[in-house]
Amino acid sequence: MSVRPARARGREPRSTRDLILDAAERRFAERGFTGVSVRQIAADAGLKNQASLYHHFKNKKALYEAVLARGIEPIIQIVAESDSAGVDADPALDRVVDYLAAHPNLPRLIQRAGLDDSKQLRSTLQRFVRPLSTQGLKVLAGTSGQWSRAEIPHLAAGLYHLIFGYFANASLLEVVLPDNPRGPAAVARQRRFVKAAVARLLGT
Repeated sequence: MSVRPARARGREPRSTRDLILDAAERRFAERGFTGVSVRQIAADAGLKNQASLYHHFKNKKALYEAVLARGIEPIIQIVAESDSAGVDADPALDRVVDYLAAHPNLPRLIQRAGLDDSKQLRSTLQRFVRPLSTQGLKVLAGTSGQWSRAEIPHLAAGLYHLIFGYFANASLLEVVLPDNPRGPAAVARQRRFVKAAVARLLGT
């Protein structure tokens, strides 16, 4: 992946919609759906009032769903593309780790959403996360001959926690690790570990 285009994109002004999504992703990851007000998100996004937010999103739930869609859909695409790339999982793992390192609030958002007791939010989360699970199971079914069909879902869950859990629990890891778990050196070590662990789990 070229660094120059990424820098060029970084210089482009963010749209109001993206600024709202950035603020909402951060707030929802920190406090969950019920712990955040639309007023707070609008203020974080630099809007004059919350009415401006409703020009872009019908309501708070629509905003929450847009945050989930924006965060999860690129990962589904990465996993889907890895399905046709053969047994070498390294390129896909590189892309996923890069993506999560650049979007550190996303794993926390998913984790917090999964702990929410609201039936409505659970169904929303299921709608957005299930396609990722389905795609992941499809890939694993074609690459992990040493695992039985009944074990594949457990393998998928383990890989999810291995990859996403590091970023979702970075605040906890700050307490127990000698350096910043979000720093480049720590992420590089985690990337190497994930590749080695996945290779062993898949027998590649």
